Amino acid sequence: MGEWGPIVDITELLKFTLDSKGSDLHLAGSNQPIVRIDGDLQRIKTDVLTADVIRAMLFSVMTEEQRAVYERDLEHDFAISLGQDARFRVNAFTNRQGSAAVFRVIPTKIPTMEQLDLPPVIRRLAELEKGLVLVTGPTGSGKSTTLASMINHINAKYPYHILTVEDPVEFFHNSKMSLVNHREVGNDTKSFGRALKSALREDPDIILVGEMRDHETISLALTAAETGHLVFGTLHSNTAAKTIDRVIDVFPAAEKEMVRAMLSSSVQGIIAQSLLKKAGGGRVAAHEIMVGTNAIRNLIRENQLAQIYSMIQTGSRYGMQTMEDSVNDLLISGLVTQEVADEVLKDATSMLEEPSGEGAAGGAHGAKAPPPAPQKKANPLTGGAKPAAAAPAKPPPMTGDDKPEGGYSF
Repeated sequence: MGEWGPIVDITELLKFTLDSKGSDLHLAGSNQPIVRIDGDLQRIKTDVLTADVIRAMLFSVMTEEQRAVYERDLEHDFAISLGQDARFRVNAFTNRQGSAAVFRVIPTKIPTMEQLDLPPVIRRLAELEKGLVLVTGPTGSGKSTTLASMINHINAKYPYHILTVEDPVEFFHNSKMSLVNHREVGNDTKSFGRALKSALREDPDIILVGEMRDHETISLALTAAETGHLVFGTLHSNTAAKTIDRVIDVFPAAEKEMVRAMLSSSVQGIIAQSLLKKAGGGRVAAHEIMVGTNAIRNLIRENQLAQIYSMIQTGSRYGMQTMEDSVNDLLISGLVTQEVADEVLKDATSMLEEPSGEGAAGGAHGAKAPPPAPQKKANPLTGGAKPAAAAPAKPPPMTGDDKPEGGYSF
């Protein structure tokens, strides 16, 4: 990496992260600054940082209120801007040596679904009128970028009220055809739960929940989806079946049956996402996609989560696909190497073999699927879809300036 020698200020480190097309800048005591590029950590050749220097760097970009919260709680999440063209999500924390931090790059230019090369079914999920759509995956898998492209699509095509609740707000959407209101936990509302309770009285059409992390937030999101809103949310889970299991597992035993019924009636789709190293540099997303067909809903209601994987395998006509299918498509297209594909497929297989929760979601790989339930519609998405708009003109070929740098930045 770059070689500077003396310690530089935080602005120079952030600019260097952007210029290097990095996704994260790590600052920790007794270490040089470290940048994550294409998934790998690389040290910047400068002096070792001390905890006091890192603290001074953090305080230089914090407000007085943020400093007070950090000193009180020993950790704090916030977002900063670097000029007009760069934003960072910051987690300042404390380790045994003192202050430390991670700065996550947030692209200011929101990529379109076409630029991210998302499967067509994701566009159809974005065009629904009601229900629950979850984008899941580990930290740094591009969930926020995928959701931002979906919200951007709605904002450009439909006259709706879009309300986002995030901690912190990452992508800013200027109102286009839709009205977009962003609420940041800590600054604009006290908690996800209070914001969602209030949201139901704010006439929203679309609600985006930055992270469904607790019983109250998940319960309110399910209620909003059941009462005629389209709710988008994220969870840190690796497969569709584990996502369902995790949602249900948050609730006490006496409520699980009711939650399964609520989830089975409201879930429209789950997109489990992973970022892979792209051949030639950059990163590309692979997806497991589950669509809420009648058969899937029955499996959720009857707590037969182990059979969801088999249903996804046989649901390609609805746009469903397994992670293995997605990775193999990327391999055939030459977007990833055989080595990367083998590593991801090995991880996917091990996840499927892990036991998970009372529905044994992790044992789906070898499960035999039940006969599909009779389908009333050829496409389960059309029943809740918005009225069809005129077909958009085919976009012109992207020039070098139009293309997002690296697609997914994480």
